[in-house]
Amino acid sequence: MNIEAVCSAFRERTPEGRILPAPDWWDLSPEDREVAFREQLAARWLERIVDPRGFGGTVRAVLARIERL
Repeated sequence: MNIEAVCSAFRERTPEGRILPAPDWWDLSPEDREVAFREQLAARWLERIVDPRGFGGTVRAVLARIERL
């Protein structure tokens, strides 16, 4: 069971671009899922405080995709 893999920002995509959940998610116990959730909240908070505009990784990724259109 890999909480670090679940908390990573990287996600596999299908050929159509659909984002897939981390495969390790399915192996986590309910307690480990709670830990992963708290870790992800902390990571997203850190992302926002270091960004000059207060954006997290998700916002930056969405904006990058919009700008490519």
